[in-house]
Amino acid sequence: MKLGAVIGRVTLSQTVPALIGARWLIVSPFTREHYQQGADTPPGMSRDPSLVVYDDLGGGLGQTIGYVEGREAAAPFEGPVPIDAVNAALVDEVFYNPFK
Repeated sequence: MKLGAVIGRVTLSQTVPALIGARWLIVSPFTREHYQQGADTPPGMSRDPSLVVYDDLGGGLGQTIGYVEGREAAAPFEGPVPIDAVNAALVDEVFYNPFK
C-alpha cells in the first residue's frame, strides 16, 4: 500500500457498465521528501505523476489515503475491470521516525 494526498476528483460522462456510478480521485503520491518535511507540513503536490484512484470509501479533497495498484486493485471486483489503483484506507495520522 502507498500513501498519497487527494488533490482532485474526476467526473466521467461515459464508462464501462461495471463502473457506472463509481467515484474517482486524483491522488498525488507521497515521496521520501514528504515524510522528511514533517507532520506539520500540509500534503501537497509531489514531483511524481498523479494518478486516478477508484474510491469506494469516500476520500475527500486534501485527505491522506492509502491506495494499492496493479492486480491487487482489481481483486475486489467480479470479472475483469479497467482499474489501475483503488483506495484501500482513509488515513487519520502518519507518524514517521526514521532510523538515524
